[in-house]
Amino acid sequence: MVRVELLFWAGCPSHPQALADLRTRMALLGLDPDRVEIREIGSESEAESERFVGSPTIRVNGADVVDPADRPAALTCRVYHRRDGRVSPTPDPADVHDALMAALAAATGAAQPGTSRS
Repeated sequence: MVRVELLFWAGCPSHPQALADLRTRMALLGLDPDRVEIREIGSESEAESERFVGSPTIRVNGADVVDPADRPAALTCRVYHRRDGRVSPTPDPADVHDALMAALAAATGAAQPGTSRS
């Protein structure tokens, strides 16, 4: 089973778009888009305990779809860098796709494909 979470802070306006993009990718891969666990992060202490580095954050099986590296936990808007170099308030759909594919491969024991789809 693949666990998909979208964590957000209400102070950032980009989480509805991130959720729509995530659900689209899930549906394309045969996953139920209504199974996304949506959780609002409302305090700095909650951000710390959840290792929340900004809104929106998408996790698949507990792993962030884009490695947050050493960013500190905070109630802030997250900035992503797309594979084509653009800056975006939501993750690159290809990164979401790859994370979902890796989780599906792990769940089924299949080999992970080496290519991603945009």
